[in-house]
Order: sequence, then C-alpha cells, then structure tokens
Amino acid sequence: MAGVADATKLKILCLHGYRQNAQTFRERTGAFRKIIKSRAELVFVTAPNRVPPLPGEEGDKSADTATDTPEKQADQMGWWFSRKDDYYMAQDYTDCCKGYKESLDVVAQAIKEQGPFDGVLAFSQGAAFLSLICALREQNPSDSPFQFDFVILVAGFKSRQSPHQDLYSTKVSLPSLHVFGDTDKVIQKEMSEELLPCYTDKVILQHPGGHFIPASGPQKKAYTQFLDQMLERKKSRT
Repeated sequence: MAGVADATKLKILCLHGYRQNAQTFRERTGAFRKIIKSRAELVFVTAPNRVPPLPGEEGDKSADTATDTPEKQADQMGWWFSRKDDYYMAQDYTDCCKGYKESLDVVAQAIKEQGPFDGVLAFSQGAAFLSLICALREQNPSDSPFQFDFVILVAGFKSRQSPHQDLYSTKVSLPSLHVFGDTDKVIQKEMSEELLPCYTDKVILQHPGGHFIPASGPQKKAYTQFLDQMLERKKSRT
C-alpha cells in the first residue's frame, strides 16, 4: 500500500548497479545517506534478474563492482542482459535486452506499493535503466506507472541495445542531477556525457574519482542544493 507523503522530506527510490542488490547498494551509500538524511528517505529495490557467477577470476569488467570487493554470487542481480546467455557489458552493441520487461514490472510495482516517490536515484546499469524509464514516463506523463518528479543518475550511460534506441529521441523534462567520475574505468565519463543531451533541466556533478557515489565536501554541496530545490518544489505543490 502506498504511504502518506511527508512534506518535510523527499522520498527517493534507489536502483542499484549490475551485480548488486538492494542491501549491498544500501551498504555502499552510507556516506551519501549521512549527507542527505535530513532531506530524504531512501527506499532500495532489487532487480529481478539473477546474474550467473563470473567464470574464473574475480573483478570481471562487466561488473559495476569491478573496482570493489565482489558481492556474494547468490546476491548479484541485474536489470537486463545484453546477451542471451545472461551476460551484460555496458559497451555491448546487441539486439538483446533479456529481463528488461521484468525489471520494468518490478519498478512499477515498487512505486505502486511503496510510493509515492518524489524522485529516483540510480547507479550505473541502474542509471541506464532509469534513463529508459524517464523516456517512457515522458511519452505518457499522466498515465504512466512511473510517477516521480526528479532523478539522480550516478555513472549513467546510454543503453547500446537496439530495442532501446528509439527512447533516446524523447527529451526528458524532469529535473535531473548527473554524477560521473573523471577516472571511472567501468563507465567512462564519455559514456555518461552521451546521456546529457537527452535532459533539458539538468545539473552536472563531475568529480575526480571513479565508479562510486562520491560524498566528499564539494559533492555534498551539490547534493544538498539540488535536493533543497526539489524540496521547495514539493512544498509549493502541497
């Protein structure tokens, strides 16, 4: 059942990266959560597609966690696969997006049962998935099951699967904060920059680090300013 909105805080749905899940993503956002705890409540959801174990060595570059300690294999999930053998790499140009529709259903259900949500925060493959959801919402804003008022995309990028390409012709008017790192080796900053023209009301937070949600002083100011603006918008509507 949907909850009652709190006008003093933002309620944000969180979508994890590839080879993560709701719990591991929550654990990796501790510093970020501390920064925004007076402004927002975060709700984490797990993707429906189980990722097979890596063959042989740890730290495969297809994983969003490639620069981190790998998660328990049984807990690794993804939003879709770029190959029919349940494999995903952000750089793949393929016709396959196995599991994508199931993931749309999971997010729509989370919004219906745990919302309403003011915004959505997403990381890496989750952010690429969120960019597709934004375009779907933009095409049918009043009747879409994806109802929210802003997005935060960390290490986002354009999906390179052919069934998704038409969605990038849709300009997204929702306020958006785009966060990406200069030294990200998993999702290169150029891939994140490719998403920017799709958004008309955007703030860009570029940081010197890699594949993670940055939470030091300069980033703290950017987050709080963006969320304060979203809080003001929320209050003006209530």
